[in-house]
Amino acid sequence: MGFVLSWRWLCLMAPFVLSHLTCAESAMKSSGSGTGFDDNYVVTWGGYHVVNLNRGSEVQLSMDQSSGAGFSSRYSYDSGFFHMKIKLPNKNSAGIVTAYYLSSTGNNHDEVDFEFLGNKEGKPIILQTNIYMNGQGGREQRLDLWFDPTADFHDYKVLWNPYHLVFWVDETPIRVLKNLTRQGAEFPSQPMKIIASLWNGDSWATDGGLTKTDWSQAPFTAQFQGFDVAGCVTSTGNSCASPSHWWNGAQYQALKPNQSTAYETVKKNYITYDYCADRARYPTKPPECVLGE
Repeated sequence: MGFVLSWRWLCLMAPFVLSHLTCAESAMKSSGSGTGFDDNYVVTWGGYHVVNLNRGSEVQLSMDQSSGAGFSSRYSYDSGFFHMKIKLPNKNSAGIVTAYYLSSTGNNHDEVDFEFLGNKEGKPIILQTNIYMNGQGGREQRLDLWFDPTADFHDYKVLWNPYHLVFWVDETPIRVLKNLTRQGAEFPSQPMKIIASLWNGDSWATDGGLTKTDWSQAPFTAQFQGFDVAGCVTSTGNSCASPSHWWNGAQYQALKPNQSTAYETVKKNYITYDYCADRARYPTKPPECVLGE
């Protein structure tokens, strides 16, 4: 059966919401206060480096030279509006990667990545997004965040429905991939789990791998909150594309005008790398880059 952790009743009881949010988005921000980590997630590796805090409403991952850590959702999903509140490692975090992503299994997998690339103290942490489709990645975008992600929690979200895939930072869309499969482009279509991890990526993450992890700063820690899930669990016979799921509704099939304006601001002022514009790597633009323009 399809499972939706729903707080639709909030919309019925509260017709007035903030002007920049829909009711469902407002509910997502406030929901899940009673949802503990164990309700929807399991530790997958580095168990001794995982600590439950505040009665399971927060989880801390730590990393030292012996290990990092990670966790995964209990279920796979075929659509949804997924989120995780994250506070990144501080101090000198060069070489450290904090990841929050969706992923299917197998060699020809689909994957949707938030990767936070640690940096030397005082230098900005880079947010890299990437999308794998049918086992093929190489679709990186990088941006400088407009706040310090180590100072407090921020909400990182993925809207995935039959119309588009949207990355969000708090209430700001930072990347959009339209579903243009009818025009010949690819689009994530496989059931995916929600995954988070803290790991050593100093072979590539900071200055192209030139700056290595300073283990004298260990342990590095990242905190996670928001373990409620708004998603359609993969199940035979269940339509995860159905408009009965709120994230597939008309208001989620395209960005609203104010969201489009915010997205254009991000592209103009914060994006530092876009694979679509990298002619050295892609002399011929990938189909989704051409069709999405």
